[in-house]
Amino acid sequence: MAKLNENFGNLKKNYLFIEIAKRIKAYSEQNPEKAKRLIRMGIGDVTLPLAPVVVEAMVKASREMGVKETFRGYEDSGAGYDFLREAVSGYYKSFGADVSPDEIRISDGAKSDCGNIIDIFGSGNVVLVTDPAYPVYVDSNIMNGNSVIFANSTEENGFAAMPDKSVHADLIYLCSPNNPTGSVYTTEQLKEWVDYALENNAVIIYDAAYEAFITEDNVPRSIFCIENAKKCAIEICSLSKTASFTGTRCGYTVVPNDLIQKDSKGNDVRLCEIWGRRQGSKFNGVSYPVQRAAEAVFTPQGQKQCRENIKYYQENARIIGSTCDELGIKYTGGVNSPYIWLKCPNGMDSWDFFDMLLNEIQVVGTPGAGFGKNGANWFRLTAFSTHEKTSEAMERLKELLKK
Repeated sequence: MAKLNENFGNLKKNYLFIEIAKRIKAYSEQNPEKAKRLIRMGIGDVTLPLAPVVVEAMVKASREMGVKETFRGYEDSGAGYDFLREAVSGYYKSFGADVSPDEIRISDGAKSDCGNIIDIFGSGNVVLVTDPAYPVYVDSNIMNGNSVIFANSTEENGFAAMPDKSVHADLIYLCSPNNPTGSVYTTEQLKEWVDYALENNAVIIYDAAYEAFITEDNVPRSIFCIENAKKCAIEICSLSKTASFTGTRCGYTVVPNDLIQKDSKGNDVRLCEIWGRRQGSKFNGVSYPVQRAAEAVFTPQGQKQCRENIKYYQENARIIGSTCDELGIKYTGGVNSPYIWLKCPNGMDSWDFFDMLLNEIQVVGTPGAGFGKNGANWFRLTAFSTHEKTSEAMERLKELLKK
């Protein structure tokens, strides 16, 4: 009989967004007419299309694949084509982070790498995760048999947990701008986390998937803007939200050459080497047309066109935030993030609030309880919709809560 990974038995029965989908399906089947009014503001999927310059690059590269002289098969390095890694490196330099092309590996998105990165670490690590947190951080470590502890992000600390020096951790997951809370870490706060990691000889897994939404000057676009971060941090980023690549799939992970840990025999091990070995064995890379499309994102024209989409979503976030202000609802996010993390009215449980919005006004959000215990009375709305639907959803919310 095959032995199973029984750590899967320690996971919650359903992944958060599967549970949401089940509830929406049941409601729609029971209320087919009302279901036509559904406005979805739950899952963080974009609604605006790829930028024209990105589409042009993808079409051109696809045509190259149909010509013998320009056809490409497997890429040689498995790390991504040099042209894209150089483009990403230049992008980092544009906001003050020194990341060389050889420290970058192209992937099919941040979610995959957030889960896969744990493969290069042994089981039995103490893993510190801020709560609330994106479920993949916790689930992937439970699958791997690690011990997960939490740093509490709460209303009192602005949903930006800071390190407790009395607690030891081997791995630390941070996300800024944060999913789900929309909160951010300032330069000073991130410096505290870097210092804590260095003191504990720990590694920070830094999820920067929403860095392009940052508007405030004292909020770093990368952890590598912090001194000594390259000695203790891995950064994972994605083009999903910044360039509408949710259906196209492309991201990148930076493992610095200076990031060294010791193995059980006391030997120094460069994590970039074993991450490269892991990817070489388990991942065949992102397709050539997609990598050419991604390269176009980092051109001046690509940046301009992608920024237009981001500004569109930022206006949606402003609409949601102003509605919360009008209703006297406390919230975080929206300024540097496409997420608004609001406090459920009248102390409601987040799943009860989810059901109320679904049943009463046909608006779908995400219950905060799905992100951890500190989200039990909080709720996430996303700005990834149209102006019209966002405004309509907020009018319905005002009508509901002003009754």
